[in-house]
This record gives sequence, C-alpha cells and structure tokens, in this order.
Amino acid sequence: MIARYVIFALLSTALNLFFQYFSFTIYSGFLSLYIAMLAGTLAGLVLKYILDKKYIFFHTPKSRADDGKKFFLYSLMGVFTTFIFWGFEIGFDMLFESQNAKYAGALVGLSIGYIVKYFLDKKFVFKDGL
Repeated sequence: MIARYVIFALLSTALNLFFQYFSFTIYSGFLSLYIAMLAGTLAGLVLKYILDKKYIFFHTPKSRADDGKKFFLYSLMGVFTTFIFWGFEIGFDMLFESQNAKYAGALVGLSIGYIVKYFLDKKFVFKDGL
C-alpha cells in the first residue's frame, strides 16, 4: 500500500505541477504564482481524492451525500497540508533567484504534505474504512 500511495502522490504532484506550468503559459502577470498554485492544487486534489478513496482506503460511498461528505472532509484535511506546500513553494520562489525554484519548493512541500495528509485522512476522513 505504501508504494501505491507514493505512486498516487507522484501522479497528483505531476498533475499539480503541469497545471501550474500551464497556468504560467496562459498568464504571468500580477499574482500569477498564486493563481497557478490554486489551479494546481485543485487539479491534484480531485485526482488524489479519487485514487485514495478507491485504492488506498477502499471506501465505497453509500450515496452521493456520503461521497460529498468524504470529499469535504478530505478537502478540509488538505487545507492544513496545502499551507505546508504553498509555504515551501512561495519560500523557495522568494529565496532563490531561479525560474524553477518554485517547482522545487512545490516538490518539497507536496512531499511533506502528502505524508501528513495520509495520517489525517486515515484518522479523520476514512476512519471507518481501516
């Protein structure tokens, strides 16, 4: 299961960074980093929820309402870890004078965030599944 979680985290990270990169190709003006981070975060969130729900925590929603509740809780747990991820990305972007520094910061922040998120999801979101 650890290998599967790592693979899903890598896939979600790749999707996140792709959306960020794509966002920068469309718009690179005022607040572009924050717009890109938001776009990447939302894309990664949806993919990671689907994969985690089905293949990590083996949760089958009882209804759309149950699925909506789980997604809400999953997203809520993600707020804390998103601050970790965004903090590293913004920090690296500010500290290092490199166009790719923000991506390096995102990789560090997402890695830490996904580890923390697994334990939060296990304890608070999918507690009935394990």
